[in-house]
Amino acid sequence: MTAALLAAVVVVPTVTGCTSGSGGDDGRVRSPEPTGSRADGSGHGPVLAVKIDNVPAARPATGLGAADVVYVEQVEGGLSRLMAVYATRLPETVGPVRSARESDLELLRQFDQPTFAFSGAQSRLMPLIDKAPLRAVTPGDAPDAFFRGAGRPAPHNLFLRPAGLLSSAPGTDALTTGFRYGPAPAGGTAETTRTVRYPAARFSFTWSESRHRWLVTMDGRPAVMTDGQRMAPATVVVQYVKVRESAFHDFRGSNSPYTETVGSGKAQVMRDGRVFDVAWKRPTAMDGTAFTTNDGAPVNFARGQVWVVFAKAP
Repeated sequence: MTAALLAAVVVVPTVTGCTSGSGGDDGRVRSPEPTGSRADGSGHGPVLAVKIDNVPAARPATGLGAADVVYVEQVEGGLSRLMAVYATRLPETVGPVRSARESDLELLRQFDQPTFAFSGAQSRLMPLIDKAPLRAVTPGDAPDAFFRGAGRPAPHNLFLRPAGLLSSAPGTDALTTGFRYGPAPAGGTAETTRTVRYPAARFSFTWSESRHRWLVTMDGRPAVMTDGQRMAPATVVVQYVKVRESAFHDFRGSNSPYTETVGSGKAQVMRDGRVFDVAWKRPTAMDGTAFTTNDGAPVNFARGQVWVVFAKAP
């Protein structure tokens, strides 16, 4: 790893369910408020990234339908958590919001000064998040932007009002993921259902010809949001990555896995009822991820929401 990359990416352990200190007297250096457009005149502000709880007790989620990209990652105990990224639309409410992980810093480094909303993290991680090139926001930083919803027990009831953090949606230019959109590549294999399994979670994606979307099922149940709408991305990427054990554990003794999103490997791009075997490459944390066919041609995604499911490489 180069010195430049080491300077850009901070990797430390986290603990499940931990939160930062409340108030604003925790000694943290506060980031400036975003204005909706960059001071350097580049024409867009930061994306909003929100860490979303995804255990069964936290469902259904709110506001995921407005996300441009939803990342799915494994956490302690083989469970899953989501990272929702917003650029073109800001929903009224997002949640439930949960804590950050060490992998998040590497994943979010591809964006330009993103606003990262989360419930907190363990004490050893928070100072390094504050030093990362992002605007970190917890309930202690912006108490008016977060609230506890009724009808669910804590910690599955924390929600965010994005308008309390961003004055407007930054637009598509802020999505520096490296994704390309356009016509499907030639070939592929017709497929109506694909399932990805974690040790304690399961995601299935079923093609709907009428909606021209992949309908999401979690742990055997249709994944719907609080408005009753089915989660239905236009493109699903199953990206095979290294998921390694870290040297740290949560308070229950479960290891905190680290998902490596910098590097290269294999993936499957699912769009238009077909699956395409591709390669992925992300040279540094500052880069987006390129997906290419076997002959090196870029792979286009279908226009609409993208889900990226990080699966452990065999």
